[in-house]
Amino acid sequence: MATPALRALRDWSGGAGMVAIGKPAPLATLAGSDLFDESITTGAGGLSGIWSAAGALRALRPRVAALLSNSFRVALIASLAGCRHRVGMDMHGRGWLLTRSVRPEQDGSGRRAIVPALVDYNRIAVACGAPWPGGSLELGLAPADIALADGVFGHSALAGRDVVILNPGAAFGAAKFWPAESFTALAASLAETGRGVLVLCGPAEAALARSIAAAAGSPAVAALPDLSDGKMSLGISKACVARAALLVTTDSGPRHFAHAFGRPVITLFGPTHIGWTETWHRGALHVQKPQPCGPCQKRVCPEGHHRCMTSILPGEVFAAAMGLLRGAGRRAG
Repeated sequence: MATPALRALRDWSGGAGMVAIGKPAPLATLAGSDLFDESITTGAGGLSGIWSAAGALRALRPRVAALLSNSFRVALIASLAGCRHRVGMDMHGRGWLLTRSVRPEQDGSGRRAIVPALVDYNRIAVACGAPWPGGSLELGLAPADIALADGVFGHSALAGRDVVILNPGAAFGAAKFWPAESFTALAASLAETGRGVLVLCGPAEAALARSIAAAAGSPAVAALPDLSDGKMSLGISKACVARAALLVTTDSGPRHFAHAFGRPVITLFGPTHIGWTETWHRGALHVQKPQPCGPCQKRVCPEGHHRCMTSILPGEVFAAAMGLLRGAGRRAG
């Protein structure tokens, strides 16, 4: 969601070097693009990690820090690194660390308004001096990841088929999970239409992906690690989504891969408000069953019933998937 702002800053900088500083996962997501020249990982927690990152950044003599993350830690690192201009959202008590603050928008009651993160990122870019970035997400692909995805899609389980990718992961917390049984039923229904189904995962979800694929009972349904010699990474996931006919995913990072590569995507929302992460992708369909208790924004269901996700039925998602697939086919023709 930050890539429109990053592109605007890149273009505005007039050839000046750009450095990305952040946690490993976001940096890995941006790998393969030309949005920055080098990166610094914020590393371990605590003061040692802060001093280490600040020291590495200070050595590059930075002039402007566009603080897209709202964390206090990142603002402190930029300040300790000697960034002359530090621009970001005035939140979490870090306003005194900023040289130019962007205040969160408020609703009629004076509370923070529900504004997509993409919009806040764009506001920060504009506060730095860049023109309004717009809403086109972009990502790059490393040649090694493209080659691995070639092997995955060339496997006998998927070769010659339109491939639907299922992404059951939800690093945010258990509240975002759609039941494995529901993913299994969806995978089986999709396979019956003659399509291939690839269950995407990272190392932590490999067992879940394999169990979904096995329970679907079709040779056209496979888990990523079984087709990639056990290799799993954000880079491989990006390269796979880039060539998928459709992505069906929980509300997690890979849903934005689909936007960046212009692929159709169905996102299953439960405890989170759609408005926080809206990107207005024309090929996106959001599925959410409103509940009296939600959206609660909790990592674990405080009510214990997880109804916001369990009430989303596989048949409904299958029907939505077929609608998007037919629409994509008409556009391609």
